[in-house]
Amino acid sequence: MKLRRILIVALLLPMAAAAGFASYIAWLGIDSDRPSTCHGTVRNGSLKEGRRLPYAGENYRAYSLLGFILGRTFVHSAVRDAMRDAYADLNQSHPELRFVYAEGGWPWGGRFAPHRTHANGTAMDFHVPVRTLDGQVSELPTSPFTGFGYLVRFDRTGKSRSGSLMLDFEAMGKHLLALDRAAHARGFRIRRVIFNVGLQPKLREAKSGALAMTRLAFNARDSWVPHDEHYHVVFDVQ
Repeated sequence: MKLRRILIVALLLPMAAAAGFASYIAWLGIDSDRPSTCHGTVRNGSLKEGRRLPYAGENYRAYSLLGFILGRTFVHSAVRDAMRDAYADLNQSHPELRFVYAEGGWPWGGRFAPHRTHANGTAMDFHVPVRTLDGQVSELPTSPFTGFGYLVRFDRTGKSRSGSLMLDFEAMGKHLLALDRAAHARGFRIRRVIFNVGLQPKLREAKSGALAMTRLAFNARDSWVPHDEHYHVVFDVQ
C-alpha cells in the first residue's frame, strides 16, 4: 500500500507542477478552508482551488471510480457545498432515494473534453434518478459499457431503451429543489438547468418537477448531446 501511494504521487507530480500545488492537494483529497475562485465563463474559463464531494455518501455516489480518481468531478467550493447540503436534506426527507452525480471539471478548470461548458467550476452533471419497472429505487448503470452512464438512452415516456428502467421524474424534481434551497441558503442561485426538451413535459407532470420548472430556468432547445440520461446544472457563483 505504501509503495502504491508513492507511485501515485510520482505520477501526479508533473500535474501538480502544471496545475498548481493547491489543486494537487485538493486532488489528493486534502481539503482547505479557502474558497474557490472561478474566472471566465463555463466555455472559456478556469478555476482556482477546486473542490469535490467524496466518492460516495449515504444516499449518493460518483458516476465512476475511474473518473473520480482522474479528477473529473471538481467544482467551485460553493457548488460542492450546495451539492453536499442538498444530498443531506434529501437523506432526511426521502432516505429511500439514491442519486448519482457525474462530471464537473478539473481542479483547475479549463478545457474538459468532451464537454463544452465545464471550464470554470460552476457547472455540474447529475445522472437521472431511476426506478425499475416495478417501482423499486435503482441507479443508472454506469459501467464503461454504458459510457459511465452517458450512453444510456431514454424514450419520450422516460423508459430506458433497454426496457428495464424508468426515469424517476419526481426524485429528479426533489433533487433540483433541494439544490435550489441549498444554493440560496449559501447566497447564490442556480442560473440554468439543461435537460432533454422532449422529456421536460414528463418532468412537469411530476409535482416536484413542476415546482422546479417554475423556479428554475430550463433550456428551450436541445444542445449537441441528448441530456436524457443527465441534467446539467449551472450555478451563479463567483
